[in-house]
This record gives sequence, C-alpha cells and structure tokens, in this order.
Amino acid sequence: MQQIKEVIVVEGKYDKNTLSQVVQATIIETSGFGIFSQKEQIKFLRRLAEERGLIILTDSDGAGFLIRNFLKGAIPKHQMKQAYIPDLYGKEKRKPRAGKEGKLGVEGMSADILLDALRRAGATFLDRTSEPVRHSWKKSDLYEMGLLGKPESGIRRKQVLRRLELPEHLGTNALLDIFCIFYTHEEINQILFEMAI
Repeated sequence: MQQIKEVIVVEGKYDKNTLSQVVQATIIETSGFGIFSQKEQIKFLRRLAEERGLIILTDSDGAGFLIRNFLKGAIPKHQMKQAYIPDLYGKEKRKPRAGKEGKLGVEGMSADILLDALRRAGATFLDRTSEPVRHSWKKSDLYEMGLLGKPESGIRRKQVLRRLELPEHLGTNALLDIFCIFYTHEEINQILFEMAI
C-alpha cells in the first residue's frame, strides 16, 4: 500500500473506508455539509494544511463541489491540492438507488481511479525512507493516560480535545493520527498534568 504525505479530506465515512484500502494516509471526513457550521473543524484543517498540506477529494456531484469550494475559501491555496474523480454514472453497492445526479462518489471508485486522481493532484507518494515525522502512539497509550477504556475516559478525552483546540467529535483513531502528527508523549503528559486530569 502506498503512503501519502498530505492529509486527504473526503466527505464521509464510506469515502474514508474506501480510500483507506487504497493508500496509507491520514484521512479526515467533513461530515458532508456539516463542515459549513463547524468552525473548530476548519481551524483543525488549517492546522493540518500548514503541517502536511491537504488534498481535497470530494465527489464529482454538485454537493461535492460546494464542499470543495467552501474549503478553497477557508484554507490557503498553496497548502491545498485538488484531486478530482471522473463523472461515472451508477450507484454504490450499499445504496438502494443512485444519488440525485446518478454519479458514483469516491466510495464507488476503483483503486486505480483513486490512485490516478491522487497522482494527477500532485500527491507526495513516500517510500519507506522518506516517511513524514511521526511520533509513536498506540491505543494502549491512550488507555494508560485514561483517555480510552475507563469510566471517565470520554469526559477526559473531550477535555483534552477542547484544550488542544480539536473538534469535539474526533474519534479515537483520528485522535491517534493527530497525536502521531503533532505531539510527543511528553507533550501530552504535560498537558494532562497542567489540566490536572
């Protein structure tokens, strides 16, 4: 599986699932139109764009372009690349009928089409010797810090997300990705100590 340096932004969880079977990368969902009202999510994406760069990969329908254009206005152009999938008509296997415009979304694309779209966008494909700096984090680390698997973990996680100015609905796997990109164990332990949680 090929690795990509940039953070890839997709519309939803099914897009993320499909793409994660094609490339190894940090993949963030916009929750569709939810991105329009989530100031903290935009702030978070700006931070990721500055650190790694973003690749926007939305569906080729009108809704996908609304989201794409919104992000174009919210994030500096030089920190963002645009990946486009072709207009292919049909319906995704999980759906009972095709979407409003009858086009397949990211989740309905083949691996070859997705890789081609990323290449054409200028994605930075990495080999094992040029991986981006990543800090070593595992779910067991979150458990030891009381951020996972314990009675108060949910509350503690929300407090940490708020302190780090991250979206409150960030899942555990996404939190691990963010810790790997931005934080050492020492930095998070210091933050927990300062918060006295």
